[in-house]
Amino acid sequence: MTRLGSIAARLIPALMTAAGVVIVAWGLLSYTSPTTAGVPSDAPSAAPSAAATPTVPLPSTGPGEPTATPLPGGSAAASPGERATATRVVVPALGIDLPVIRPPGGPDTYPPCDVAMYLQELAQPGEPGATYLYAHARTGMFLPILDASRIDDGTSMIGMLVSVYTSDDRLHLYEAVEVRRGVTTLDEALAERDEVLYLQTSEGPRGTPGKTQVVARPLSVGPADPSEAHPAAEPVACG
Repeated sequence: MTRLGSIAARLIPALMTAAGVVIVAWGLLSYTSPTTAGVPSDAPSAAPSAAATPTVPLPSTGPGEPTATPLPGGSAAASPGERATATRVVVPALGIDLPVIRPPGGPDTYPPCDVAMYLQELAQPGEPGATYLYAHARTGMFLPILDASRIDDGTSMIGMLVSVYTSDDRLHLYEAVEVRRGVTTLDEALAERDEVLYLQTSEGPRGTPGKTQVVARPLSVGPADPSEAHPAAEPVACG
C-alpha cells in the first residue's frame, strides 16, 4: 500500500467517527429538554431550528387540591452582579398575588403549589424576550385566569395591569394585550425579541395538553419596597 493510501485508510474512519458524533449531538439538542433540572418532563426543549422548526411543549400545570408538603423555597435579594429574577406577580383585577420562585430540581419536578414559577431558559423582566411565569389553575393561584378565559375567550382580561417584582427591588408594570387558549407549544414565546410577559395556567387535569396564556406588554419600571419585592414563599407539593 502506498503512503498516500495508508493515510487515506486512517483518515476516512476518523472522519466517519466525527460525523457520527455530530449526528448524535444534534439529536440531543433536538430532543433533550434543557429544563430537566427545573421544570417537568413535558417542559420546553431546545429552541426550534430554521430547518426543522419543531414545536416546543409547555410546562405542566393542572387543577386540583394540593397536598400540604412543605418544599424548599423563598425569595432572596439579588447579589451584586447576579441576574435579577422575578420574585412576585400581582394581578389586582383577578385577586392574584403570588411569590415567584425558581422551579425546584430533584427527581420530582412537577410544579409545586402556592407559588408561581419562571422558566429559567427565557428572559427576566427588563430583558429582551419573553418572561414566562406559570402556576397551577388552583384556588389561590392562577385559577382566576382560567375562569376569566372561559368568558368571551378572556377578552375581559385585555387591558388589566400585571405587576412583577424582581430580586433587585424593582417593580415592572405590564398591560395585558392578548389571551390565548388551547396553546400547546412555547414556539411563540421563544420567538419573542422584544420585552414581553407571559402568564400560563392549565385548562384541565394533569396531562391536558392545552394551556391558557395571557400576554402582556411592558408599561413602566421603577423602584420597589424590598419588603414588597421579597414575599415569603412557602411552596407545597401538589397532590
